[in-house]
Amino acid sequence: MKIQTLSVLVPIYNEADAILACADRIRNVGESAQQKLSIEWNVVFVDDGSTDNTWQQIESLCTGDARFSGIKLSRNFGKEAALTAGLDHIESDFVFIIDADLQDPPELLEKFFLKSQEGFDVVYGVRESREGETWFKRMTASGFYRILNKFSESPIPKDTGDFRLMTKSAVLVLRQLRERNRFMKGLFAWIGLPQAPVFYQRHARTLGVTKWNYWRLWNFALDGITSFSTLPLRFSTYLGLATAVFSFIFGGYILLRTVVFGVDLPGYASIMVTMMFLSGVQLMALGVIGEYLGRLVNESKQRPIYVIQKNLSAAPGSL
Repeated sequence: MKIQTLSVLVPIYNEADAILACADRIRNVGESAQQKLSIEWNVVFVDDGSTDNTWQQIESLCTGDARFSGIKLSRNFGKEAALTAGLDHIESDFVFIIDADLQDPPELLEKFFLKSQEGFDVVYGVRESREGETWFKRMTASGFYRILNKFSESPIPKDTGDFRLMTKSAVLVLRQLRERNRFMKGLFAWIGLPQAPVFYQRHARTLGVTKWNYWRLWNFALDGITSFSTLPLRFSTYLGLATAVFSFIFGGYILLRTVVFGVDLPGYASIMVTMMFLSGVQLMALGVIGEYLGRLVNESKQRPIYVIQKNLSAAPGSL
């Protein structure tokens, strides 16, 4: 009987303060899973161009334990690209994705694995609570996924991140999706293979600092919306149509008033307000079109999603 293999995929960027604690927690979980579930495990760190000594610590871990491996990208390509690099190189039967900040507890690996044995290719974590996050961040995150799901053809589970376990079948399908503007949470859902949730309490970060400020989160949300919904284009179309109808009705009113009451002195304020409103609508519509056009330009260049600078392989069955 073939022994099943599992790789823990950890995308990482400037996490020098957290990586050793992360490695220790994963090692304990892996050894426990090996005894209880009879699986061979290894860890794949993907360094997304860190500028601190994260990579040096990964090299030290790989030297001290053959079950650890590392992939170093040539620069910071973003978390989505780092996830893609890991999924492209892992050949294990299962892949368990987790962040190095340990907000998602690796101890849930056994629960995820047992759930997958019920016939699910993707088992994803759903956050019942989000410790250490402001009410504004929780509110905006909740609103984003609810709006996206309302208009997306591939509904994305709400309150869900990258924390998940996938079978090799799911990974092989994901490898076929090579768009450059990547929104991995949407791609995970888009493949459509059997998926199931596991509910958990998300912990607050105890080591290191988050790399996600509100500006990066806004751009991330923009990538998600433009990748999986044409809502902004439709909204621009409907807004333009509504503006045209309003202008036609208002023009008819002005014409009728002129015929009935004669010509009066036009108001400067109303003209300026109308001009500014129409100009704003046009610029907004052009901006929306520009967002989609810019993504088409990036896709047409066919550049690689990431560039690997170094690859430290682990035990057989991983890379």
